[in-house]
Amino acid sequence: MKYRVLGSTAIRSSVVGIGTWQFGGEWGQQFTQKEVDAIIDAGRSTGINLIDTAECYGDHLSEKLVGDAIRRDREKWIVATKFGHRYSAPFDRDQLWSASEVRKQLEDSLRALGTDYIDLYQFHSGSNDAFDNDELWAMLREQKERGVIRHLGISISPNTNTHQTSRATKAGAETIQVVYNRLDRAPEEEVFPLCIDRNLGVLARVPLASGFLSGKYKPGARFAESDVRSTRDAAKNDALLAEAEKIRKSEVPDGVDMAGWALAWCLRHDAVTCVIPGCRNPGQVAANARAVDLVEEKHRQAV
Repeated sequence: MKYRVLGSTAIRSSVVGIGTWQFGGEWGQQFTQKEVDAIIDAGRSTGINLIDTAECYGDHLSEKLVGDAIRRDREKWIVATKFGHRYSAPFDRDQLWSASEVRKQLEDSLRALGTDYIDLYQFHSGSNDAFDNDELWAMLREQKERGVIRHLGISISPNTNTHQTSRATKAGAETIQVVYNRLDRAPEEEVFPLCIDRNLGVLARVPLASGFLSGKYKPGARFAESDVRSTRDAAKNDALLAEAEKIRKSEVPDGVDMAGWALAWCLRHDAVTCVIPGCRNPGQVAANARAVDLVEEKHRQAV
């Protein structure tokens, strides 16, 4: 495994993390604690030390599964979770952005994770109006002073959101999470230069483009109704799958796993600290970790 410093936090993060939206049950699979334990064990064995989750991946379900899986060595993990949404039904969320509502979410997340602190607490894809709330950020900074939160971050949406990125430091945030992959390079234009200029660590989410860059799906693939990808426009899915196939043929070297290539492709950018792909089993965790073999470590924050 390789490690990079996460912005101004001084945290040494593995360049590959574990994304856990799938543990909430919206990707066509319900996970048992035993299955999650095995996935986290695979992360341990490969040197992965960052897990990204959220309050709305199920009703704190992902957090509960993660918390139990890391209970025996909590201090070795960077736990990143998020706030601002509440799970109400599959693919449906309530928006909760007031200081008092987020304070309760924080307490619920701590309880679900079985911990008394969160390493990275992230504003979760909220609007600019929700972001521009001094009372909210004052409350979060107070929780940071108390040690309940160690670092603050922002998970931006859309991935061109310079309003929140440019104001991150003022709010007290030290990291940006953003959708970035070979099929969606939008952050390169404005967001990444801001992150580099302000020394904001970057977590690249959806680095495999919801599996379209995994090499498993061909043009025309269809997804089960219980899979979040089925809620998206079929024509758009087809176009992405066709583009991914073109990339596989023209850019991925012969004999190289496409998923590993796609993760390493993200990590070659100077702004990116860590990629956080989802995974369904221990084998996928191990395969994701092997992407580091394709990374030339010339990163500005390499350690």
